[in-house]
Amino acid sequence: MRNRQPADRHADPKTARTRGSLARSPAERLEPTRPPARVNRKVRLDEERKPRPVLAFMNGLLTVALFGMLLLGALAYYFDAQMDAPGPLEKPKVVVIPKLEGSLEIAARLEREGAVKDRRLFTAGYRWLQLLAWLEGDKALQLKAGDYEVRAGASVRELVDLICEGKTVSYKVTVPEGLTSQQIVDRLQADPNLSGDITATPTEGSLLPETFVTQRGAARQSVLDSMAAESRKLVERLWAQRKKDLPVKTWEEAVILASIVEKETGRNDERDRVAAVFINRLRQNMRLQSDPTILYGLFGGKVVWGRPIQRTEIGQKTAHNTYQIDGLPPTPICNPGRHSIEAVLQPRESRELYFVADGSGGHAFAATLKDHNANVQKWRLVEKDLKIKTAVEPPPEEATAKGRPGLKQRALARTKPEAKPEAGAEKTPASGSAAAADPTPADPKRR
Repeated sequence: MRNRQPADRHADPKTARTRGSLARSPAERLEPTRPPARVNRKVRLDEERKPRPVLAFMNGLLTVALFGMLLLGALAYYFDAQMDAPGPLEKPKVVVIPKLEGSLEIAARLEREGAVKDRRLFTAGYRWLQLLAWLEGDKALQLKAGDYEVRAGASVRELVDLICEGKTVSYKVTVPEGLTSQQIVDRLQADPNLSGDITATPTEGSLLPETFVTQRGAARQSVLDSMAAESRKLVERLWAQRKKDLPVKTWEEAVILASIVEKETGRNDERDRVAAVFINRLRQNMRLQSDPTILYGLFGGKVVWGRPIQRTEIGQKTAHNTYQIDGLPPTPICNPGRHSIEAVLQPRESRELYFVADGSGGHAFAATLKDHNANVQKWRLVEKDLKIKTAVEPPPEEATAKGRPGLKQRALARTKPEAKPEAGAEKTPASGSAAAADPTPADPKRR
């Protein structure tokens, strides 16, 4: 008893033997260890089946999310197909979107115009593309007012892109060369595609005749401002490239002379030659004697360029009548085009001082009075032949305009004027357009 060890507090409950102890006898050594307690499977299953709320909630949430994503994908595929589906329009059509209309009003208008089948589809498509643009960090889409040409079968996506990008129908405003500023203002006022009032008539020669592309409803004053700005840029550029020995000393004088060249000929291939005639006459202190200056001196900006010039009107002294004044008139007589300005600043090298109509739409030029008179005689023969043909088949204008010549030619040659000769210069008009000796009205040169 004295050799028995104290009981181990850590004895294994499944065996009688203490942990780490030795058998006390041979019989104990032969004794088998106690088998482990049998696990109750029912208890374990009950523990595993015990509800776990958090896990169940997450499981259900993931299931709903999966089905939701599948449903959204199917809807997105269907909606995207509807966005790209051909529209109901059978032929192109211009749709006008007024200002201050919202997306709902625009959608309703497109439905009325037959551009979309359902206004709701357009509204949803617009909102969807807005969302995509926002997610991608692009500029926000905004429907814009204007005139839009919708092609046949245009889809909703194409309509949204068209209106948001502002690809409106462009209108051309064409202003011909050779009109006065007042005539240009009247032309713009009569254009129904423009809007607004014009504050004041621009100065003569300050506008560049051109074809301008504008939006419908563009302000008339903005068109005039654009013409004036383009004219200044053109004149400044061409003036810097001018020949240095010209008798015109400022760009304003160049525009004045260009306006005369503009009204003397309508052919671009002879503008530099006509300009050279006037340049040569200025160098020799000869009067320009240009018929269009007579008309402008009499009627100003409201001149009718096709009006015949009477013989008595040639002798009327006005500020612009170059038969009666020396040098250039004080202002341009019209708004010249690009070719006329270039012709004045880069005239052809010649010694010619005269020109007269040749019956083909152009002019015959001469350096001496003798050659010029010969050209005038040739023109007289052409004129006589044209008058004979006109008398056989009179044009309709003669029945409605008393005293108005039925003959339509660009220029008529006339004999030497009765005005007082200039000192030191041959007194024959540059264009051979002085008053005729007969009492009939003298025709102006026409563009």
